[in-house]
Amino acid sequence: MNKIFVSGCLTGKRIRYDGTDAGIPNGIFSQWEREGRIVSGCPELLAGFGIPRPEAEIRYGDGDAVLDGRARVIEWDGRDVTDLFVLGAHRALELARKEGCRFALLKEGSPSCATSFLGEAGFTGRLEPGYGVLSALLKRFGITCFSENELSELVAVICNEG
Repeated sequence: MNKIFVSGCLTGKRIRYDGTDAGIPNGIFSQWEREGRIVSGCPELLAGFGIPRPEAEIRYGDGDAVLDGRARVIEWDGRDVTDLFVLGAHRALELARKEGCRFALLKEGSPSCATSFLGEAGFTGRLEPGYGVLSALLKRFGITCFSENELSELVAVICNEG
């Protein structure tokens, strides 16, 4: 059975930086939970951040650049939290690998979990192309990542592979 690492906020937990959730009201998602396919976690909580926590963004690149030491993760007040984001990504990767996850369903726009688009530098609310720190790390270890906007694509892959 294919297991899926899922951003904790997508499971309905109120653990996003602002204390909200991004739960997915979808029957297949509930079915996967009942089947034991879902491995849920939040890299930011795994790194020790609290709820709520200051908004953060990646500056000078994306998650790949952070992992390569060419970009930083900065909170809105200027605090550099790069090391904590990398730590959280590694802890989430460890959990996903321990549980045998081949896929991940992650929160788009997050500096940790984005699979296609990140918040633009300067906390403008606009998005620009790029990966979050966790999604970049998972991809490096062969875990295929999807955003909540790509749920139908993930469903197709899971249904075809069994």
